[in-house]
Amino acid sequence: MSNDTKRAIVSPVTYELSRYMAEAASRPLPPDVSERAILHTLDTLASMISGGELPAGERGFAYLDAVPGTPLCSVAGYATKVGPLEAALTNGMLAHADETDDSHAPSLSHPGCAVVPAALAIGEWKGASGAALLRAVALGYDVGSRVTMTLGIRRFFAQEHKSTHSVAGLFGATAAAASLAGFDDRKMRWALDYAAQQSSGIAAWQRDPDHIVKAFVFGGMPARNGAAAALMVDAGFTAVEDPFAGADNYFLAYGPDCDPAGLVDGLGTHFAIAHSNIKKWTVGSPIQAPLDAAEDLLRDHAFTAADVTRLVVEIGDREAKVVDNRGMPGVCVQHMLAIMLIDRTATFASIHDEERMKDPEVLALRSKVELIASEELGRALPRREAKLTIELADGRRLFKHITAVRGTSDNPMPRAEVVAKAQDLIAPLFGDEKTRRLVDMVLKLPELSAISELGALLRR
Repeated sequence: MSNDTKRAIVSPVTYELSRYMAEAASRPLPPDVSERAILHTLDTLASMISGGELPAGERGFAYLDAVPGTPLCSVAGYATKVGPLEAALTNGMLAHADETDDSHAPSLSHPGCAVVPAALAIGEWKGASGAALLRAVALGYDVGSRVTMTLGIRRFFAQEHKSTHSVAGLFGATAAAASLAGFDDRKMRWALDYAAQQSSGIAAWQRDPDHIVKAFVFGGMPARNGAAAALMVDAGFTAVEDPFAGADNYFLAYGPDCDPAGLVDGLGTHFAIAHSNIKKWTVGSPIQAPLDAAEDLLRDHAFTAADVTRLVVEIGDREAKVVDNRGMPGVCVQHMLAIMLIDRTATFASIHDEERMKDPEVLALRSKVELIASEELGRALPRREAKLTIELADGRRLFKHITAVRGTSDNPMPRAEVVAKAQDLIAPLFGDEKTRRLVDMVLKLPELSAISELGALLRR
């Protein structure tokens, strides 16, 4: 079959997408996009390492102990190499073991926890360079985010009860893994077909009390399935030429009213990774803006937690349901505001200290917090705005309205802040010297000849 004949049975959108994916491995990233890819990779690796001592990470390590696979790939914080699928699954769960990793608001997804683990697994197996890893990661953010934006995130998530996080992660992981496998455009389409066949995930993760199912849905499952799609095609599996058009295609199954042209909208000019968010605070996303507001007020006004008589926090109505008096510290807005005012900051350690949820001082301040579910701020989504009012015993009334959360594309964290966050996450487990070496290596990824060196540093 000639190339022209093959092209004739592929829709223009799918052909453009697959060609873009095939060329990504040799296409240099713009300098600003390369910098964002470095920082998001560092942030995800730090999330993976810190996740090793949380329940989802511990379960991931237990899985490796039982099913290690062929020793080819590295897992953050694990001593020995494991199989590519096992590495992708576990690193994905580590990366979203809690609310530490990055996000992309327009696609309602957490790209890094699926894309980076899949890219690491296939990249280490293939002996890829650091530059190739960064190009693959940027591609993964582009492809995965466009799938759920094309589907329409609110309808898909709220009305159909499916998980945008797993779907975006899956297609992003597949694209990154396929790029590192060196596929041409036809094999890219085959990999996308295997991703489409594995597309799954329901929003029941919202009822997960232990963050283990959530870690699997957001990170582990899509990373593993994306790596599997690339591995199958690399082993010679053939597939449907166009999973996005023709009879019984992906959009007919998942969004019959969607316009597939969204898959290629802005490709090459609008890079999703440059518009993704890195969390300053390792808490649930709706708590980011309230903590920003509290930090600003603490910096700009002289007062202590003991001076507070009342605290009113307003966030979007849908967001309020997610963080209202939850049982986990990092997703409870009342608890985290109390911690922030008492400690005058919020570290990874304090955010994960469950004992402090029973501390009388914290409970006393928490009882003064009033949460308002605001329809007005809800309409601002995907901007996660917050209004914070603090009333003090001396009669002062302090107010702050956060419209751009620190770490979002509207208010990005510079390299120094991302590095400081990574060091806070990594050093307690890896020590200062190894942390410094690891951070330096990630910052110099464009010059790294083989990411196996990075894998060796990630292992304990």
